[in-house]
Amino acid sequence: MAYRADDLIDRRRLRRKLTFWRALFVIAIALGFTALGLWLRNDGPGTGPHIAKVKIEGTITVDDKLLERLNDIRQSPRVAALIVQINSPGGTTTGGESIYEAIRKIAAKKPVVAQVDTLAASAGYMIAAAADHIVARQSSIVGSIGVLMQYPDMSGLMDKIGIKLEEIKSSPLKAAPSPFKPTNESERAMIRALIMDSYDWFVDLVTERRAMPRQQVLALADGSIFTGRQGLENHLVDALGGEEEAVAWLENQGIAADLKVIEWKPPEGARSLLWSKALGRMVARFLGLPEQNSDLIHEIGRETGMERLFLDGLVSQWHP
Repeated sequence: MAYRADDLIDRRRLRRKLTFWRALFVIAIALGFTALGLWLRNDGPGTGPHIAKVKIEGTITVDDKLLERLNDIRQSPRVAALIVQINSPGGTTTGGESIYEAIRKIAAKKPVVAQVDTLAASAGYMIAAAADHIVARQSSIVGSIGVLMQYPDMSGLMDKIGIKLEEIKSSPLKAAPSPFKPTNESERAMIRALIMDSYDWFVDLVTERRAMPRQQVLALADGSIFTGRQGLENHLVDALGGEEEAVAWLENQGIAADLKVIEWKPPEGARSLLWSKALGRMVARFLGLPEQNSDLIHEIGRETGMERLFLDGLVSQWHP
């Protein structure tokens, strides 16, 4: 039986209304999940009062997402204290400085304890020094107080393949050092002055935070690394142990013993910009390997520190 024209029009109107309300329902659900995610992000995991924990791992750079998370921890009324868990050989000096300053702002309002896992060297130790108390394992590595700047000299290679560099500069020290020619005395003096200025700042920072005479810090700040046991003897750490000892210290500062330790994690899906999985896929394609090998390449690069090749500027890093 054929439908009448009015029936067809009614069915089309009903279908349009159903489509509209379905779309509206999907949008409402999406907005609800977005609001929930923002609430959880801004106020931690959605629990009551707790001790926040932040992990700082791998090569340190200026990390806007981490700094934002630390600022949220500082402002959150639910966070009673902070544990900074460190496992890092260091990284850029400015990266360490930015995280150091963010932690000191938290420490002005709440107790902060640093817990060293395997390694807190160079800029990693700089960040540990921002805490009010440092706990390390007996076999942890701490120290490597210092600054360096490294640059290649490819002039010998250029001579072999017959390439010459010509340049016109406004002044002799412009764009120095250059990888295309050996440095001269004036250039090395400029670089050394740069290094020593940041080194003095680093030494002063440790002197202030560890309440040690500057000469004592200078004796330790020759780039040496120390075990946790040696660090305790040299006053670079305050106690030996792990998270349990860190929490015990917080209890001595008046933090309730029944508070849970909850890790504030980076947003889901955050990746390292220096050595990401996308870069791993690119390397796999370049080597002619199947892309399923990209995860392995990513892990090898991260574990062996290939991301350090992308660091620029002054570096506070221990190279094992």
